[in-house]
Amino acid sequence: MTKADGVLSEEQSRKLARAEEIIGYRFKREQLILSAITHPSATEGKAVKYSYERLEFLGDSILGAIVASTAFHRFHEIDEGGLTRIKVALVSGASLSSVAEKLGFADVIVFGSSETGTGKRGLHSALENVYEAVVAALYLDGGIEVATEFVTRTLIPRMSLDLAKEPENPKSALQERLQEDGITPTYKLIETQGPPHDRTFVAQVYAGEQGLARGTGRTKKEAESQAAKTTLARLSEFFGLGQTPEQKAEKEAAAKQARADKAAAKAERDAAARQAKEAKAREKRDRREAARKKQE
Repeated sequence: MTKADGVLSEEQSRKLARAEEIIGYRFKREQLILSAITHPSATEGKAVKYSYERLEFLGDSILGAIVASTAFHRFHEIDEGGLTRIKVALVSGASLSSVAEKLGFADVIVFGSSETGTGKRGLHSALENVYEAVVAALYLDGGIEVATEFVTRTLIPRMSLDLAKEPENPKSALQERLQEDGITPTYKLIETQGPPHDRTFVAQVYAGEQGLARGTGRTKKEAESQAAKTTLARLSEFFGLGQTPEQKAEKEAAAKQARADKAAAKAERDAAARQAKEAKAREKRDRREAARKKQE
């Protein structure tokens, strides 16, 4: 049975009580915390509100705002780039799943039978999602102050000036960050500029077929490092980190239009090339025909 039916199963009751104990808050609306700890696999055939998916969506934005505000007021001398690095590091999947695991959330997640055996990767993702969902549940049940208190107590202690520093090895830092989402970055040399004795190399980072930032350098290694560094600074632009749903939708629409424009331009070029080829073939046939008639 589910809370929607008015009765909780023994597992749900036990895990709900443990979750409230870990969080240090008694929910007025228990369905909120129950949904926050329930994996989608446990709600197959039921309304989406009974799993953490919707709460995770809201919690992501609330968490980002809390972390950004805290960093902004705590570190007055850090520029926008440093503040962004602090935020990205704290709300990363690795950071949230680590905090959630240490809090004991792994023992309170309600999984469905289909999720059994997914291993550490599945648990890692679920822990991250549950943390964000809990933030949203606290916000909806007790307000922003309650949500902020939880984040301040559990996540903010990890905030430090070190997170604002640019990584010593941008390529390693980028790979670590992207692999949290199952992405392995690759690098391509796209241009070589200057004479042989004074070369400048241009490299670009790729995530699959998606081209990310470019970098230049006196060596290929330096160019790749600069490309990785720029990509790290522009993760929100490339992958939507910290963006509102409206900004993400706008970016996706722009990307879709750009793809359509690119495809239309290619089709136009291909058509022009075919027409030129056909015209050339006709001209060649006409010359042969004219030569044949002349011989006759």
